[in-house]
Amino acid sequence: MSAQPLLKVEGLETAYGISQVLFGLDFEIRAGEVATLIGRNGMGKTTAVRSLLGLTPSRRGAITFRGERVERRRADEIARLGIALVPEGRQIFPNLTVRENLVAFRANRSAAPDPWTLERIFAQFPSLAARADHLGAQLSGGEQQMLAIGRALITNPYLLILDEATEGLAPLVREEIWRLLAALKAAGQALLVIDKYVERLIALADRHTIIERGRVAWQGSSAQLAADHALWHRYLGV
Repeated sequence: MSAQPLLKVEGLETAYGISQVLFGLDFEIRAGEVATLIGRNGMGKTTAVRSLLGLTPSRRGAITFRGERVERRRADEIARLGIALVPEGRQIFPNLTVRENLVAFRANRSAAPDPWTLERIFAQFPSLAARADHLGAQLSGGEQQMLAIGRALITNPYLLILDEATEGLAPLVREEIWRLLAALKAAGQALLVIDKYVERLIALADRHTIIERGRVAWQGSSAQLAADHALWHRYLGV
C-alpha cells in the first residue's frame, strides 16, 4: 500500500451563501481502498462530494488527489484527473441512446491496462446491451442506474464515487449493484460510497466516516463499526 493517500481531505469547510454546511471535514482514501461517508439525510455527505468534485467550491481546507491540490480546480479538470461520480438521481442524458451516453464519456484516465470499454460495460450489464439504441428516457429506474454506473466506469477513474447508488431501486437491482461493488473492490478499484445500508457497507468497505451536522462524528474500521451498534442508533437512526 502506498504511503501517500489517493485522496486526502483536510479541514474542509463549505457553505451555500451564508449557510455553512461543512465544518472542518477530514478523511482520506488510499489506492484500492473502499471508504464510506455515512450519516442521516441532510448532514453534509452530498455537499462533501460536490466539494471534492469542484461542483460546490469549498471556502477553506485542502483537497489533495494523487499528490496534487485540487480544491481550486474546475470540475472538468478534477474529473479528467481521474475522479468519477455516480450521482444521486442518476442524471443520465434522457435524449441520448444508451450507447451515446457511454461513448460520450469514454476515456482511460487511470491508464488502466485492462480498461472498461463499451464492450466490457455491455458484458457487465446485459440489459444495457439489449437496449443499446434506446433513449435514456425509455429505461427503467434500475437500467438508468446501471447506465450511470457504466458511464462512470468507462472513464476508468482512479476513484469512483457513488452517491446513494442503491436508493429507490428494486431489491434485485440493489443486489446486482452490491455484487458489482464487491467485484470492483476485488479488482483494486478505489471507491467512496455514500449509502444507508450500513450492514452492506460494513461488508464492503475498509474504513468509515460518520458525518453529523457537517462535522466528523466518528471514523474507524468495519470491525469497529460492526461492534458498536450504539453508533448506528446515535448517528444513523438504525
